[in-house]
Amino acid sequence: METSNLDRLRRGAQVQLRVIQALMIRELTTRFGRENIGFLWIMVEPLLFAGLVAIIWRYMKGPEEHGIGIIAFVVSGYIPITLFRHAISKSVSIFIANGALLYHRQIHLYDFIFVRFMIEMIGGMMAYLFIATVLIQFDVFPVPNDIGLFMAGWLLYALFVLSLCFIIAPLSEMSEVLEKFIPVTTYVMLPFSGSFTMSSWLTPTLREYLMYSPFVNAVEMMRKGLWGNKVEAYYDPWNPILCSIVATAIGLMLCRHVRKTLTVE
Repeated sequence: METSNLDRLRRGAQVQLRVIQALMIRELTTRFGRENIGFLWIMVEPLLFAGLVAIIWRYMKGPEEHGIGIIAFVVSGYIPITLFRHAISKSVSIFIANGALLYHRQIHLYDFIFVRFMIEMIGGMMAYLFIATVLIQFDVFPVPNDIGLFMAGWLLYALFVLSLCFIIAPLSEMSEVLEKFIPVTTYVMLPFSGSFTMSSWLTPTLREYLMYSPFVNAVEMMRKGLWGNKVEAYYDPWNPILCSIVATAIGLMLCRHVRKTLTVE
């Protein structure tokens, strides 16, 4: 009996993996086509935004701030926030664009959300790796002091973004008004993202409030992983973990509700 259950689980996982792969290929082809550099465009936009903002900050604030290179500091914060903004915006009205595929029994609503998120995360990772490698050659970006802590921070940040996508996608199906508020919301949350400041630079009172943000905790982990003892970081990894679990549970319930009312054309 146990062997039979394991076989069914294994076959189900294999089918789900093929579904994810097929949807990713379809999404990449639809968005980027097969000409020019194709899917490599997914990392170009984060690179452009991070690079331009870093240059502006360099000329506005000088080469360093609090003993940290300003270009590396901006890049380390802006690429994660780009992942958040793009993943959230791509989750809006996602079921309308892919609803026809629900005729296939193996495809679920969650697959659409996960696939679009994975594309954005892979693009962000590629952009981060590329720009960091280039900047390290010019000695304006640190070689990670603790790569494990840095990766843990990145993964926790991405996990919370994914959990928010599970909420935004069904809500956008339930209310068209949400689509109008998403761009404004992603900008309003910038002060609470930890992208352009560190908790140690703030007053204790302000720091206490910001530490409730899963984004701040994850970004602090990434920066501690990059600079090590050169920075004083405040973070609690359980914050983004617990918040992600709660948000994912809410999102999955919303997805189930929407699936019952969704009209497949």
